Amino acid sequence: MSGNVFGKLFRVTTFGESHGVACGVVIDGCPAGLDVDVSDIQKELDRRRPGQSSITTARKEEDEAQILSGVFEGKATGTPIAIVVYNKGHKSGDYDNLKDVFRPGTADFSYFSKYGFRDHRGGGRASGRETLGRVAAGAVAKMILARRGISVIAHTKEVYGVKAEVFDESVIEKNPVRCADANAAVLMEKKIVRVSKSGDSVGGIVEIIVRNSITGLGEPVFDKLDALLSYGLMSIGAVKGVEVGDGFGVSQALGSFCNDEMYVDGGKLRHRTNHGGGIAGGISNGEDIVLRIAVKPTPSILKEQSTLDVSLNEKKIKIEGRHDPCICPRIVPVAEAMVALVLVDHMLRGKVARVDEL
Repeated sequence: MSGNVFGKLFRVTTFGESHGVACGVVIDGCPAGLDVDVSDIQKELDRRRPGQSSITTARKEEDEAQILSGVFEGKATGTPIAIVVYNKGHKSGDYDNLKDVFRPGTADFSYFSKYGFRDHRGGGRASGRETLGRVAAGAVAKMILARRGISVIAHTKEVYGVKAEVFDESVIEKNPVRCADANAAVLMEKKIVRVSKSGDSVGGIVEIIVRNSITGLGEPVFDKLDALLSYGLMSIGAVKGVEVGDGFGVSQALGSFCNDEMYVDGGKLRHRTNHGGGIAGGISNGEDIVLRIAVKPTPSILKEQSTLDVSLNEKKIKIEGRHDPCICPRIVPVAEAMVALVLVDHMLRGKVARVDEL
């Protein structure tokens, strides 16, 4: 069974490799009549695009989105929407010396052991460039969410020990780290630059917040909303952990603290706290959905490393090419996209949960 398809009713299939002809996505299940503006898709792709600043990869790509099908006169037709972006700035020659060598921390060996061969150019299908299709699909999902007033906002909360102390949404897109704390953003950038000059990389934490969430999203038992949100976020290559609400903090708390007590506000049920991150029993309760992801350091670094080749001979390598010294700034729109895709899929699935919705 292929692992390239995500979703039940709002289904996305991404395709393409880092150094192939193109990358893209096919969206199946988008409701007809949705206003689809390619400029909105482009805005999201521009946020993910390489070469944005001194703390991202120097690879130059326009990442221009082209809609091939499923949209007519600015509206979704209800048929599959195909979006493609052609690769133009790849330098495959940078990877010639790695053709038979496994890079530590990457998917080189695991792909080789599964398939018997691999595309060594920039990681092939395992490259972060695959996320381009997710972001394009996520942009369409955001258009659907916007009709209900729902927004998905992500920001870099921590980079290698430097933590954001305040949350000011207005500054997220005004600094290269995409941090909601302007002062912390300066310190984060300095640390990334310093580590990068030493030939190394750093990781961090990205937080995702869903504003104006609605109640009733999620399915019982195996398809809980937090389970599928975690699944979607963990499918991003650089993500090694997910927290929902207080996350691991609940292990050190009391039940009397963790329970989000309820009250009535204007005839509407609300919660005085949000330790559960807007989800209870796997179903959204109407409060903001709050998630955090642990992002690992970029494995492709300039420092010399020990490894093996395909014949299990010991090797020393120094990886050339253009790589992000910290993935957090560019993973922000990817994380938003995955959350948006899960929410829309559950919105559509919820329409068949009650007879009065049919």
